[in-house]
Order: sequence, then C-alpha cells, then structure tokens
Amino acid sequence: MKIAMVGSGYVGLVSGACFADFGHDVVCIDKDQSKIDRLHEGVMPIYEPGLDALVASNVASGRLTFTTDLAEGIDGAKAIFIAVGTPSRRGDGHADLSYVHAVAREVAEHLSSDAVVVTKSTVPVGTGDEVERILADSNTPFQVAVVSNPEFLREGAAIGDFKRPDRIVIGAETDFGREIMNEVYRPLFLNESPIMFTSRRSAELIKYAANAFLATKITFINEMADLCEKVGADVQDVSRGIGSDGRIGPKFLHAGPGYGGSCFPKDTLALLKTAEDYDSPVRIVEAVVKVNDSRKRAMGRKVLDAIGGMDNARGKKVALLGLTFKPDTDDMRDSPAIAVAQTLIDAGVEVSAYDPEGMELARPLLPKVHMADDPYAAIENADAVTIVTEWDAFRALDLARVKELAKAPVLVDLRNIYNPDEVRARGFDYHSIGRA
Repeated sequence: MKIAMVGSGYVGLVSGACFADFGHDVVCIDKDQSKIDRLHEGVMPIYEPGLDALVASNVASGRLTFTTDLAEGIDGAKAIFIAVGTPSRRGDGHADLSYVHAVAREVAEHLSSDAVVVTKSTVPVGTGDEVERILADSNTPFQVAVVSNPEFLREGAAIGDFKRPDRIVIGAETDFGREIMNEVYRPLFLNESPIMFTSRRSAELIKYAANAFLATKITFINEMADLCEKVGADVQDVSRGIGSDGRIGPKFLHAGPGYGGSCFPKDTLALLKTAEDYDSPVRIVEAVVKVNDSRKRAMGRKVLDAIGGMDNARGKKVALLGLTFKPDTDDMRDSPAIAVAQTLIDAGVEVSAYDPEGMELARPLLPKVHMADDPYAAIENADAVTIVTEWDAFRALDLARVKELAKAPVLVDLRNIYNPDEVRARGFDYHSIGRA
C-alpha cells in the first residue's frame, strides 16, 4: 500500500520509517526544503536512537522517499497521514490547528483517488469533524474517510513503541476507514498487537487523557518526594511500595524536577482549554499543570540552597549535567533545565552545562549558559554539580575526578541516580530528591 506522511518531524518521520519497514511504500512530505535535502543526504532532523539506520535501510530498499511536493506525494496513496505540529496557540493556550487545516485544504485540492485521511497529530476533540468538513466543501469526487489515529511514542524509545505498541487506537466512523486502517496496520495485527476501534472523538480524547494521567502520576510522586523530605521517608521506597500495586504500576513514578517535552506540557494545557470550552472543568489536571510549573523553579532554589542560599549565590558557579527534558533525545521543549538554569542566573550564579545531544538546541534558549565540551569541562571550578537529566553517561562519572576538578564537593542529584551513602562516603555533600 502507498502511504503519504504529511509532516516529517518527530512523529511523521518515525511513523513513516516504521511503516516502510513493515513493507508499505511511504512518501514523507514536508514544506521545509532544507529538511528534505538533509533527509536525502541521510541527515536526521532529530536525534532518536536507531532512526538513522532505519531510514537508511528503507531508503535503500526504495520503500521510503521524501518530497516537498504534496500533490506528487499523495498521488495514489490509500492512507494520507497528517503529522504536522499542533503547538500551543499564543495568547490562549489552545492547540494551534492552522497547520492541520492547511494540510486538509491542500489534500482536498490534490486528491486523485479514494483515500483515508488520518490525523496522526495530537488534536483536540472535534478536529476530525472540521477536517471532514474541509474535505466535503472541496466537492472532491473521491471517497474519503477521516480517521483519528493518535501516536503514543516516547522520545528515545519511539521505534520500539511503534513496532511493539501497548495498543493502536483508531477512531473511524465508516467501514471504508476501518478497512484501510486494518490494511495499514496488518503487520502489527499479525503480531497480535491490540487494535482498538473507537469513534473518532473518543480516539482524539484518549490521547489527551492518557498524557494528562501520566503527567498526574509524575506530579503526584514529585509532591510525595517533597513530603518524604519533610517526614524523613525515602521516596524511592515509597515509589516501589505503591508501584508494586498492580492497580497503580511502577511507570512514571520516579521523582524528579518536573515533566517537560513536546507532549505533556502542551497536551495538558490543550485538554484544560477543551474542558473549559465544554464547561466541564478538569480540576485535577489544572492542579497538575500549576504544580509542575512551580516545581521547575523550586529545583533551581534547591540548588541555591546547596551552595549557601540565594543571599550567598552571586559569583558562584554551578555545573548542569543534562539539558534535554529526558535522556536519548535532543528535545529541549519545556525542559526543567531551562527553569533551573534561569533561576540560578537570576541569583547571579555562573552556569556551565553539558548535554550529549541537546546543546545545539539549548544555546539559543540559554544564551547566558556556557556550553562545555564534556562533563568534566563543565565541572571545573564549580561550587556545585547538578544532574538535571539522567543520561547514562552521568551514571558513571569518575567521582574522584569530579571532586578534584570542582571547587567544592557538592553534588545535587535531581534524578536520584546515585546511592547517597556511597557518594557521601566519597566526601561529597550530596543532595537528592525525596531522600534524607
């Protein structure tokens, strides 16, 4: 089957490459000529483990191609996926659907055969209805079904998530739409991956509800971490204790500096706006968004406390290890590191930083932060070393070398990747999250 993927960003490129690996003929379409040129040269626009090899093998097989020409790209495609961005709209926080609507209008203009138009982008409830209206107003003579097929990809593990999903959600209103989507996902169906067919609006809401629930779990354990510090408990023990309950589960119960990335911040906000529009407030999610926003600055204050407090911070130096919102990605969107660094800079602290993949994107966001060539260069003469992102490279730091290079042996571990007793035995003043 020929599949067209409109949008060659994170979701579109990963999805297109995986569909091609399943044996489909896939065309990835993007208006950014430089991005398409780089893809033709084998240069990925994002960092995702294994993606470059997956793209290269499917390009070599002839199953994956790239173009800026939408009319050419969708010609003869049975499934046309819309995978463009839906950022928070400036001013009101609603999801900006202008790119989705623009693609729908262009698809309507150039459609050359019966097809399913699939919203892969994360979109609010009712977006599929509007895409359907746009297509209907074009008076196309071809049979078209509009389907919602939300993605559930974790950055850093996206290929595995796509090929071995917990579930595939397909919101379809017609038999034609269900038949085409069955064919699209037949390779996964044969692997007994669970495919859920729902109404289109249910599928749209499932994506937002799932992300809001996961954001709630993260925020809950972060608040429990604060309480653990007050009462002398260990948040890692608490996390294991509640996560062992099958009704709760252990995932997303790791205390840290707050959630960030491309999904949780904008999707929780978009869900709040949808709930507001329908006069059905989701107050738990409101609290989650508020608590998470305040937590990031609080982590900066935690670092300040470790170096003697805000009144004594001016002129001191802090090394930040990790800038991306999570490891195995170069994504800086809403990363806690941004708020931590800004809190330190506001207090007059000199900040140096190192991240294995994120520094190119971090530079324009943190112009006052010195980007070092390696972690030890960042640590040199630092009054405190702060672990913000739990990259594997930071789990095995040469602590003797760290102690030798740093001005003071202060380690602030915002991801709890070290054993407190072992680090303190090495002579460090160790600070962690939710632990004594």
